[in-house]
Amino acid sequence: MQDRIFAGVTLLLCCVLAIAAWGYSAPFSYEPVGPKAFPLLLLLLIAAGAVQLLFKSGGESQGEEPPMGRAVMVKVAICLAMMALYAALFETLGFLLSSVLFGIGMGRLYDGRWPQSLISGTILAIGLYLLFDKALDVPLPLGILSSLEN
Repeated sequence: MQDRIFAGVTLLLCCVLAIAAWGYSAPFSYEPVGPKAFPLLLLLLIAAGAVQLLFKSGGESQGEEPPMGRAVMVKVAICLAMMALYAALFETLGFLLSSVLFGIGMGRLYDGRWPQSLISGTILAIGLYLLFDKALDVPLPLGILSSLEN
């Protein structure tokens, strides 16, 4: 029941934030997709997850949820620290290296083995870089790899 309440509140928040983001226009635009495309896309993905959670069948077994104990809180704290570190290193290391490190760290945090974490973190970072920089023409910082450009 609590997951459906959470999903409903999340869906409502997505709608309110989408209305707020829809009217946003920057006085200048350096990206072809504009400044409101990214938040709207994220809100659409979050809303899709909320709808799936809201309408999942009640008999669907998702397994036991871990109790909100010390181990879970430590993982949450580590995840938050990794996100802060990712944001701090984003400009210096650039998108690719900071994303690879973040992907590997998240894989290891959730019990992934080293080879799988390394491969998935690298593929995810390269795929997102190609999507944003090449397909959507959104410039991303290369950081210490900027000498490789051109």
